[in-house]
Amino acid sequence: MELFLEPKVTLLARPHFSEPTHLPVSWLGESTDGERLAEFAGRLCYMSQANPAKRPTREYLENIKKQGHGSVREHSNYSLLLEGVSRSLTHELVRRRAGFAYSQLSQRYVDESKANFVVPPAIIGDEALEKRWREEVEGAQSAYVALVEQLMERYGWIADRVHRRKMAREAARAVLPNATETKIVVTGNARAWRTMLELRAGEGAELEIRRCAVMILRLLQREASGFFSDFVIYVAEDRREAAKVEYHKV
Repeated sequence: MELFLEPKVTLLARPHFSEPTHLPVSWLGESTDGERLAEFAGRLCYMSQANPAKRPTREYLENIKKQGHGSVREHSNYSLLLEGVSRSLTHELVRRRAGFAYSQLSQRYVDESKANFVVPPAIIGDEALEKRWREEVEGAQSAYVALVEQLMERYGWIADRVHRRKMAREAARAVLPNATETKIVVTGNARAWRTMLELRAGEGAELEIRRCAVMILRLLQREASGFFSDFVIYVAEDRREAAKVEYHKV
């Protein structure tokens, strides 16, 4: 059993922008394909490809945020792999549907007899709490293993062993805690990511998803700062990192 103390976030995919030769933009400054795609889309609305204000791409995107024109960011999608996160986290994450796509590890098909678990941030560092928590998850995992074995026997009359395993695992997983580690691929456009991060990196968010949201924010700020530059990460009163944004719901 592996116990995760923090998530792992991996960038899987980013936009690839192919500029049409008949509508060239006068680009200025450093930028990524995702940022250029958003600028191109914004300039198309006004046919301002000549860049009359002589704005670098990231300055242009900053002005877009000020104007509240968030829709141009919806063209740029980023796919992330989240590992070392709990089922508790993903229950909250998948509530964000607009602009997102999800593919998550299936407990019906994947054997969880050697599942890993995510230690809740609130108990990390407290030996007594960690010991009690570990005892509980180990007990739940043992119960899962026993239930799968018994259910495989109970449904022994089913000839298709794959289907029989699925039936056993889908019933036995009911004893596994929300702390069970899972993996999920999340694809979202830049506007959707901004909405998610504004809500889940804030001080009021559940600690595990808040921690993960701050990690995602750092990754996306490195990847496409023009979309996320107005987010500020800080240490909140509870001594944990949180983030706030200057331009809300853009």
